[in-house]
Amino acid sequence: MKAIVRKQYGSVDELDIREVDRPEPGADDVLVRVKAFGLNRAEIYMRQGLWGEVAPISGIECVGTVVEDPAGELQAGQTVAALMGGMGRGIDGSYAEYVAPPRSNVIPIDTDLPWEVLAAVPESYATAWACLHQNIGIERCHSLLVRGGTSALGQAAINIAAARGIEVLGTTRQAERLSQLSRIGCTGTLVDTPELSHGIRESHPGGLDAVLDLVGNSTLLDSLKMVCKGGTVCTAGFLGGGDPIAFNPLVDLPSGVNLNFFASFMFGSPDFPLADIPLQHIVEQVEKGIYRCKPARVFGFDEIRQAHRLMESNGAGGKIVIVH
Repeated sequence: MKAIVRKQYGSVDELDIREVDRPEPGADDVLVRVKAFGLNRAEIYMRQGLWGEVAPISGIECVGTVVEDPAGELQAGQTVAALMGGMGRGIDGSYAEYVAPPRSNVIPIDTDLPWEVLAAVPESYATAWACLHQNIGIERCHSLLVRGGTSALGQAAINIAAARGIEVLGTTRQAERLSQLSRIGCTGTLVDTPELSHGIRESHPGGLDAVLDLVGNSTLLDSLKMVCKGGTVCTAGFLGGGDPIAFNPLVDLPSGVNLNFFASFMFGSPDFPLADIPLQHIVEQVEKGIYRCKPARVFGFDEIRQAHRLMESNGAGGKIVIVH
């Protein structure tokens, strides 16, 4: 099969298309024919060797069709989404014609969406759903700010929250993208700054119910100043980089404010079963146009270097998808 193989850790020039052996599924795996896959920022860090030793074939998500399920739970030809389960980390990932993830990380999907649109859903929407429903408790919220709103994950979170009818604020570092946030459901849009909390406290003196911070450590302390007593800050991204910060909870964590973190690599584990994420419902919301989900850019398999360059430049303004 054809696969995009990392020759060594480094730049996009280390990504090469090669012929490799097709993976053989174990008893608890599913062999999937990859039709399309979304790119994720984590794959930049993996390619660069910043996350330790990882598999030479990257890719943490995909959509495609079942080739073989040794347990017989999934039928050949069935449309599925696969995400995490060690793909691109401990086992070869979805940058290939075939992948063999654990069955616990493969979800059947009934849809007629084009492959490139379906591929924009799994990782972004599963993570957004978990952040909002499991970590934040969106059911109890009247106001939410998504910091890093024009990222693929940010757009997914805004779509999900806006569909509930609550006040959703979104930030971007680029003023020309403010209109994009409004189009996907934000009731308020802001250009992000290091001290955004000052303006938020002026417009919402009592504080917001929740902040989903996808920028990461560089904005976390400021995000904690935005929420009300009993409110929640969930951090689930690192758009601003992963450099550590000095954090003293006795000083930096306001009394009564909740802080938590969601790590999507836990999907499929006993504590975070993918069955808890209603991917079929999410896809149906996309089909109805309730969730405005479409890839920002689509590239061919042999254009992986160009796609990675765009992702590194932050120039896409949403999900980048690769199709076979």
